[in-house]
Amino acid sequence: MRNRSGWLFMVPVLLLAGPAMAQQGMSAVTVTTNTDGSQEYSLTLQVLALMTALSFLPAMVIMMTSFTRIIIVLSILRQALGLQQSPNNQVLIGISLFLSFFIMSPVLDRVNENALQPYLAEEIGSREALARAELPIRDFMMAQTRVRDLDTFLDIADIKVDSEAEVPLRVLIPAFVTSELKTAFQIGFMLFLPFLVIDLVVASILMAMGMMMLSPMLISLPFKLMLFVLVDGWNLIMGTLANSFGLGAG
Repeated sequence: MRNRSGWLFMVPVLLLAGPAMAQQGMSAVTVTTNTDGSQEYSLTLQVLALMTALSFLPAMVIMMTSFTRIIIVLSILRQALGLQQSPNNQVLIGISLFLSFFIMSPVLDRVNENALQPYLAEEIGSREALARAELPIRDFMMAQTRVRDLDTFLDIADIKVDSEAEVPLRVLIPAFVTSELKTAFQIGFMLFLPFLVIDLVVASILMAMGMMMLSPMLISLPFKLMLFVLVDGWNLIMGTLANSFGLGAG
């Protein structure tokens, strides 16, 4: 199973290797001339593998990187502020993608140095390149995965392992996602508290003044925005999210 799951890591290797292979003249379509003069067209195996691997790319970006934690925290922050569409979903996804790239850069650098460049230089084969590419991403996910979540999925799969290196990806990935969801909600809860206090204070004041028909959210919104700006909220949140993965994230 581990060898089959290793093909997931063909995506970044092939994507980064694409321009280099194009320069080397890799043909996308092979033309075969039969004895009767007719011609047959077929896709090369590399192109077919690349097209298949591309279908896994969105799932890999969402579920095997820091993207999940970041997008959930930013969504909770927007709800805590009382803003429905600002920042909109496109902005939040863009922020999450670029911050994920920043956090995952050390991991991608290791994949490029240890797997991609030796493979392009024809120093190692594709299987060894995939095995080397798997290690940095596996180390990243394992460092962010809680032992309890990992043990839960190992018990469900009825798998016994003696070391972390023996954990198959089909167990590590769901355990990593579960840990990311818990961490994201913990950070979101801490972000929600100060804004919740503002909502409670404003609601109590309005009720004491007999202004029960006036929406507390309408009054508390500018105060929450002012608080967020005064404490330099975006700087704090981006720094907290990056630091939550550890220095270098890999």
